[in-house]
Amino acid sequence: MIMTEILLTLISAALINNLVLHWPLGADPLLGAERRQVHALGIATTCLMLIVGMSSHALYHGLLVPLGLTPLRLFVFVPLCVLLIAPLLKLLARMFEKLSFEGLWPLLLGNAGVLGLALINVQNDKGFFHATAMSLGAGLGFWLVLSLFSDLRQRTLDNDIPLPFRGLPIDLIGAGLIAVAFLGFSGLIKT
Repeated sequence: MIMTEILLTLISAALINNLVLHWPLGADPLLGAERRQVHALGIATTCLMLIVGMSSHALYHGLLVPLGLTPLRLFVFVPLCVLLIAPLLKLLARMFEKLSFEGLWPLLLGNAGVLGLALINVQNDKGFFHATAMSLGAGLGFWLVLSLFSDLRQRTLDNDIPLPFRGLPIDLIGAGLIAVAFLGFSGLIKT
């Protein structure tokens, strides 16, 4: 029963309650990513969301709740998110030598989805494994949307688009269409 709930949480976070499409969290890196760095950004964001999601849940319940400092969770989670970016990028650059992780620091720093995920996890408070599944699902969902959006951007470059819609306007229209397509997953899981 518990494994089923964790699996459903993972699928729900990736497809149904996607942080980028359902909530407008993490849209900045989506619009700022270069085509050659899509998978590097997806891996880095997934790992960062997983690490921050698990550690923020542990810090919240291990430190802030016992000391009665729960209103300070934002002041603990923001430095946690920022301080983990540089070591994570160095580790990932060693592990995946073929991918370029250079220049991803500002995109990870500006990703509001990481901080939003940490706050959502402690607000829902369904346990450590649920927070881990939510974090992994949110990261994989971000990577999926990033890949789809990058492909859509590449296809619009080759097409004849009217001048007023070139650039950011067609990117936002494409993001809206991807969000509408993801609405089809909303009936996938009944609670």
